[in-house]
Amino acid sequence: MTTAVVIGSGPNGLAAGIVLARAGLDVTVVEAEDEIGGGMRSAELTVPGVLHDVCSAAHPTGVASPFFSSLDLERHGLTWRWAEVEAAHPLDGGRGAALRRDVDATAASLGADADAWRRLFAPLVERADAITRSTLAPLVAVPPHPLVMARFGALGLPPSTFVARRFETEEARALFAGLTAHAVAPHTRWATGAIGLMFGLMGQAKGWPVAEGGSAAIARALTSVLTESGGRVVKGERVTSLPDADVVMFDTAVDQPLAMLGDRLPRRVRRALERWRPGPGLFKIDLAVDGGIPWQHPDTALAGTVHVGGTLEEIHAADSAVNAGRMPQRPFVMVCQQYLADPARSNGSVHPVLAYAHVPHGYTGDATQAILDQLERFAPGTRDRVVGMAVTSTADLQAHNANYLGGDVTGGEMTLWQTVARPRLSLDPYRLGVPGLYLCSSATPPGGGVHGMAGFQAATRAVSRL
Repeated sequence: MTTAVVIGSGPNGLAAGIVLARAGLDVTVVEAEDEIGGGMRSAELTVPGVLHDVCSAAHPTGVASPFFSSLDLERHGLTWRWAEVEAAHPLDGGRGAALRRDVDATAASLGADADAWRRLFAPLVERADAITRSTLAPLVAVPPHPLVMARFGALGLPPSTFVARRFETEEARALFAGLTAHAVAPHTRWATGAIGLMFGLMGQAKGWPVAEGGSAAIARALTSVLTESGGRVVKGERVTSLPDADVVMFDTAVDQPLAMLGDRLPRRVRRALERWRPGPGLFKIDLAVDGGIPWQHPDTALAGTVHVGGTLEEIHAADSAVNAGRMPQRPFVMVCQQYLADPARSNGSVHPVLAYAHVPHGYTGDATQAILDQLERFAPGTRDRVVGMAVTSTADLQAHNANYLGGDVTGGEMTLWQTVARPRLSLDPYRLGVPGLYLCSSATPPGGGVHGMAGFQAATRAVSRL
């Protein structure tokens, strides 16, 4: 029987294992840690009975993933849960905006920009499935829906700041900037507009759900599909040399195939991987908050995800500083209030809250107070409600998951080139140039997120070449 080894049990590694096992290969997924899932893990980090997500939290790409949708994950124990508001963006003085799972409902919170928001997003949401399938595939290829993608590309190729010129109000501009900030890039960079459009259309078409029982439930469901398909998972075993198998999939950062294969890689592949640049890092705090965060903006108190950073100009300045290697005084902070959709994560009135800041790559300082200051800015009294805290630095993130180099959870800096040529310019960017060897991590198309599409696409190509 043809054998396959997948190194890493993140969403892409498990997805690759499922595709290979269903094709009849003898598949083993090897995980270095004692727990499967990569970023899809959950634990009681602060107060007993309060369940936190260790890394991934809200999952717009998960619920939108064509591969996940094909697996019937509900039968394997995964249940998506939605908050009343998908995402909110508070501003000073109790103002703000809210993204809801409906274009008209979102537009209603934007005052004078309601019509402009509707004109931009309504046509995209109507074609959400076609756009999602195309953007979650390699860009150096004919997209599944070329005409739809031509329109989307024309809208999204310019910088986020250019797209935001459609709006007059601070609320609409800030809401779009918060969506774009998931790129962790300056908002004047080309193609950042596409990031804001993608997260906006996903939120209004599919929502930003959480997994009932924590993000680890996604890993358990994928593992259940894998074992049902004949594959197996080995935990607590770090792979240091090339496995003896017909197919080897690396669900890892680019440094691991470089270190393991060295000169065995063709020169063109090796040089591309050596030039690959990691992105900025994240600094995360998990809070146990008695009574929840006292947001001044009412809709923010109902939101599963909150973008904390102020105006578009402030967010752009913060992310520009981070990309230049400087820690901003007021960083962009993403907050997740998963308990609003999944109340069982709380212990009575004590609720889990995740908050992470964008920080420079490999940042060695402590961003805890900067994050808390940003929360206090829009929710005075937050500090008084915190009854437990767990801090995770960029170094802690990498120690927890070797793929998170310098705290980078996105798989590489989001420049225009590294978005198109991910990790190299090729019609098959997953191949490492050696028969049977593939890279299937977030360093390959379509990039970061819990969607499994990189693993699905890499493994599908591997099967076609056998």
